[in-house]
Amino acid sequence: MIKEITDKGPPRILSGVQPSGKLHLGNYFGAVKQHIALQAEGVCFYFIANYHAMTTIQDAAVMRDNTRDVALDYLALGLDPARAVFFRQSDVPEVTELAWILATVTNMGLLERAVSFKEKIDKGIEASVGLFTYPVLMAADILIYRSNIVPVGKDQVQHLEMTQDMAGKFNRAYGKVFPIPSFRLDKESKVPGTDGQKMSKSYGNTIDIFAEGKPLEKTVMGIKTDSTPLGQPLDPETCNVFALHGLFADDAEKAALAADYRAGRIGYGNAKKLLKGKIDAYFAEARAKRKQLAKDPATVEDILREGGKKARAEAEKTMELVRAAVGLPAVPAAPLQ
Repeated sequence: MIKEITDKGPPRILSGVQPSGKLHLGNYFGAVKQHIALQAEGVCFYFIANYHAMTTIQDAAVMRDNTRDVALDYLALGLDPARAVFFRQSDVPEVTELAWILATVTNMGLLERAVSFKEKIDKGIEASVGLFTYPVLMAADILIYRSNIVPVGKDQVQHLEMTQDMAGKFNRAYGKVFPIPSFRLDKESKVPGTDGQKMSKSYGNTIDIFAEGKPLEKTVMGIKTDSTPLGQPLDPETCNVFALHGLFADDAEKAALAADYRAGRIGYGNAKKLLKGKIDAYFAEARAKRKQLAKDPATVEDILREGGKKARAEAEKTMELVRAAVGLPAVPAAPLQ
């Protein structure tokens, strides 16, 4: 009988981020901030999902640059490689082996019901096999490290439920190997984009975390507002600038600014300048750290490689059980002659 790996101690927490472009305030307040905080709550595995990104990025230079940028961003924002395993997805090739094995117990109907696949197709993204089987690779990412908790946004809950389904199907077919992971909803942070819609790269309405100087000023001053003239009362409840400011301000600051809005003591132009100042101050330390890290690419590469070694060691433990369970031979210690 194949036994499930049981890890005593703190929970294992896993999350990945695609290197699909520059991280923005929506990414930070919707996910990254929580990921950094979770380092104190369990054993964290955070990976740069470069295999997943291949469904939309097919330019080698862009992939390399984006991967480096995500690594710099996370390290600058507070990810501690001494407290979390931080690595590139592709540094653990066992995950693709597990994805194939999981695919053999996954019904087509399950994948056909994936909402995210349908949404991407509706947006004009080519319906590649990789995009269709994305949830299988995501399940492999989660299960190969015996993850207990997966922080996700609401749009990713279905994928986690699909992972639970695949793990259950495998366990029923071959014996209980995988623990069934649970999801933890990321704290809801309403981050409007510069046009008032949800901040998203696909909408072109983002404020990059590490933007500064003129580029940041241009973006912030371009936030969409109504045409209320200077000196007239403004409604803080419907103002994108006020909502963004609230992400950085304490309750007293928010109350004071709301009072100024309603009394007509501040116009949108000055409110935008206040917001730019808040963004500058909040990320000043992280910006400085990122600039230093960017000057030392070897250290960043060492962090990712060391994280990859740790992650792969865990993946290999899982795959030993998986291979035995399905009747595959163990991987030989030396290459076959």
